[in-house]
Amino acid sequence: MDLTEKSLKLTPLQYKTLTALGLNNSKEVLSYYPFRYEIMEETPYANWKVKDKVTIEGVVVKVPSLYRFGRKKSVIRFDVMAYDRVFHISLFNRPWAKQLQIEDKVTISGIYMGKDNITAISYVAKPLNDIPKITPVYSLKKDMKQKTIRDSIKKVYQNSLNEIQEEVPYSFLDKYQLEHHKDALRKVHFPESKEEVQRGIRTLKYEEFLQFFLSIQYMRSQNGEDLIKEPKRFDTKAIDTLLGNMEFTPTEDQVKAIQDILKDLSSNKPMYRIVQGDVGCGKTLVAAMGLYATFLAGYQSAFLAPTEILARQHYASLKEIFKDVNIKIGLLYSGEKNDEKGRVLKALEKGEIDILVGTHSIIQEGVFYHNLGFVVVDEQQRFGVEQRRALREKGEKVDFLLMSATPIPRTLASTLYGDMDISTIETMPVGRKQVITKLIKENSFRSVLNDVFDLLKSGRQLYVICAAVEESEDYEARNVIDTANTLSKLFKEVGKVGVLHGRLSSEEKSLVMKKFEKNEIQVLVSTTVVEVGVNVVNATGMIIYDADRFGMSQIHQLRGRIQRGPSQGYCWLLTDSMDENSLERLEILEKTTNGFEISYQDLRLRGPGDILGTRQSGVPDFILGNIVEDTKMIETAKKDAKEIFEHPEIDENAWMIEKIKNKNKHNISYVD
Repeated sequence: MDLTEKSLKLTPLQYKTLTALGLNNSKEVLSYYPFRYEIMEETPYANWKVKDKVTIEGVVVKVPSLYRFGRKKSVIRFDVMAYDRVFHISLFNRPWAKQLQIEDKVTISGIYMGKDNITAISYVAKPLNDIPKITPVYSLKKDMKQKTIRDSIKKVYQNSLNEIQEEVPYSFLDKYQLEHHKDALRKVHFPESKEEVQRGIRTLKYEEFLQFFLSIQYMRSQNGEDLIKEPKRFDTKAIDTLLGNMEFTPTEDQVKAIQDILKDLSSNKPMYRIVQGDVGCGKTLVAAMGLYATFLAGYQSAFLAPTEILARQHYASLKEIFKDVNIKIGLLYSGEKNDEKGRVLKALEKGEIDILVGTHSIIQEGVFYHNLGFVVVDEQQRFGVEQRRALREKGEKVDFLLMSATPIPRTLASTLYGDMDISTIETMPVGRKQVITKLIKENSFRSVLNDVFDLLKSGRQLYVICAAVEESEDYEARNVIDTANTLSKLFKEVGKVGVLHGRLSSEEKSLVMKKFEKNEIQVLVSTTVVEVGVNVVNATGMIIYDADRFGMSQIHQLRGRIQRGPSQGYCWLLTDSMDENSLERLEILEKTTNGFEISYQDLRLRGPGDILGTRQSGVPDFILGNIVEDTKMIETAKKDAKEIFEHPEIDENAWMIEKIKNKNKHNISYVD
């Protein structure tokens, strides 16, 4: 039900809040689950330990005092009498708490810091018995209130009860003792106990996994035997010769991945394969052999990259790989001059370009291929479904290869990439060194300043990564502009400092990168625009400010820039965060450089959405389900989905299949 429906009875503020969170209908609202719950249970003082979370009911005995510090930060301090003791309360960034008066009854939840000091997480100006025992807490944007979102969700739930349908066949509800869908939603959003939350979440997790595997089963049923393409015919000896002429010997995993691709190209079923492997494992070479086979078969190929920098890098790499082969390679990106764009587009349409490398420009209207037969998409999680579909539609039944440098352990890959064939490159090229990573628990590299100077004095180059381009009141982080100015003074005797970020024009970015590649710039201060594709062998150092603001896989990608050659790479992660989860993630990165282990831990800690970006259309994301922790439930749901499709003669199975079909009817394609 659309949120504009009058029957939902939303106030203007409630409607504005929900839509600002990206919620546009009742289903989306009811799927906006709490990220935690406040449990109001008083803990006996005798059992308290330092750093424990505690809840007390007490009386204000000292008027609150407000202290301001930093930009838009504050702390309220006041005293509360409870358990015949006076507790000293510190409450951060809640200036309105200054309204508390002497003898007001309050309930406070917070962290016990010892010596009767409590750092409050929340407070309510009511006795404990007047407060719900368990309260959902939702992720909100600035200036939004928890009460507004709670009231909004409650109103949507109450006024759309008749619209809420079951998501699981009744036989499975009975078999696994699951809740009906509307009851599960109530227990997650309006629980009366922790046990209710657990029962609701258990049901909703199973629903997510079942919907996922039902969608996969349906896609396979639609995209399988019915879709036939013309097999590509090519001389495998020519491919072996090209591969044998490389300056290095491909690893076993590379050879196996190449064989997978060649088999797909020569079959009558369109390829839909993902090649996944760690940074520097040699995925580009694998893709290049597919491009060569396609060329030998008389077809064109397209190579789609997420950034101009990466597109240029792939263009240069393919030029080198095919230097002894008569293959015409074109490059297209939005910043290219119009005359050159026009020349490339004409040559492409006439079939005078065999491989077109580029950014999203290669999928826009007005780009016509002579006979597109093969598409490679690098860093596939950075492209949305519509972009991938637009490229596929430039040809007829094209073969599709996706590449990902966020490798997923084999045990999980079949879940995340359910409707794709998977080739995994685990072995790294012989002699490749691992980056040495050091976590520094302050947002400064002064403790390793001598190491950084030594690196620059030795003739090596340095990346400095910042989370922001320039200073902002809304975002406290080291920024490129100010950092570059500071480092220009610090490093004036040992090197020149340059800046790189997304706001620069294509020409400016290209000029900066060329200077860095030629060692005319020794220190490059940049945003994550260098995360993929930059290949400067002489750059062996990286400093990452505010490292807690980046994902594990993102940092792993970034530091992959500094181990492109035989010299040792060094990465320094800087953070002043005290958040335990953030520090845990950074400590993992300090201990391991194995991309498979890092992605596994990232999945465990943050879930798949942050790592994979937009998945295939028609395949629901996991909101509550955790593919690392819920493996038994995943296997059960996978088996149940298969059973449903194998027995469509059962009424409730037919009903579920029809429901999945309706959800996917606009999205089904052999690619997405």
